[in-house]
Amino acid sequence: MDIHTNIPLKNFTTMKIGGKARFIVEVRTPNEVAEVYRDAKSKQIPIFILGSGSNVIAHDEGYRGLVIRMRIPGFEIIADDINNTIIKIGAGEIWDSVVKRVVDMNLSGIEAMSGIPGTTGATPVQNVGAYGQEIADTLQSLEAYDSQNDKFVTIQNEDCGFFYRDSIFRNIATGRYVITSITIKLSKNQPRPPFYDSLQKYLDEHNIKMYSVEIIRNAVLEIRKTKLPDPSIYPNSGSFFKNAIVEKWQLDDLRKSNPNVPVFELGDSRYKIPAGWLIENAGLKGALIHGIRVYDKNALVLINESATSYKDLAYARDQVIGKVRDIFRVEIQQEPLEM
Repeated sequence: MDIHTNIPLKNFTTMKIGGKARFIVEVRTPNEVAEVYRDAKSKQIPIFILGSGSNVIAHDEGYRGLVIRMRIPGFEIIADDINNTIIKIGAGEIWDSVVKRVVDMNLSGIEAMSGIPGTTGATPVQNVGAYGQEIADTLQSLEAYDSQNDKFVTIQNEDCGFFYRDSIFRNIATGRYVITSITIKLSKNQPRPPFYDSLQKYLDEHNIKMYSVEIIRNAVLEIRKTKLPDPSIYPNSGSFFKNAIVEKWQLDDLRKSNPNVPVFELGDSRYKIPAGWLIENAGLKGALIHGIRVYDKNALVLINESATSYKDLAYARDQVIGKVRDIFRVEIQQEPLEM
């Protein structure tokens, strides 16, 4: 392993801002993860795990510790029967490449998650999902290095604390585990309607009535082209805001002045309101704030047009959150992690 010093983090994050990392290293095996952690711990150096940098925001001062770039490969079928296939996947595998590979195998369960940037090991952290599917639906277990106890562990799905865009790895266990692989269970049955609203709308508009994993993948990729700008052309971190989760009393209050607000019921008297709808109806779609543009085709996305610092991004973010709160009395939150 080669450890590099003073590397600009803006070169490794899709928002293209941030200072330098004191140290940065790539790991390609679980044992390298453990080795790096033990060495850094002995020297009291903090560590941050970085995949492809598509859901991470770096600060202007950079990172004063060691950034580990996750590159562990692997794709292994560990069980197969008439109905399902179980696959173990290395944390460093590019997620969309994994989706394409299983779609080519005619397996169902993650096809609607096509086009999501990032590495496989990042998917459980925020329970990545799109168009009605999320990793919690198919993940059976994951393997991780437990930095607190210096050992490798297997964590079952039910112990991951999955919720909408959340898990233990993002809250109570932040920084403790380094995911080295995930194991998912996929179906040999073809996808069936009803599909997620925007996906169903696309299928209907294109008169698609026969469904396969390949058809769903291609439809999702086409939808994403219209809603999510290419970060290599327009620096961005994908969906920058989480959809708002509200209780019934909040929804009832909001409906008094906004009877047409779109809502998705989650159960337990909790409801999801699209953050994009809130931002757009707050009059911010297309707005330019300190070099950050609220994307005119999808208000969930912030594009870095000319911002050069984290301060610019934070100002724009806070302006969006504040205006939504002032108008609708609903709090939306940032989705990307910060280092």
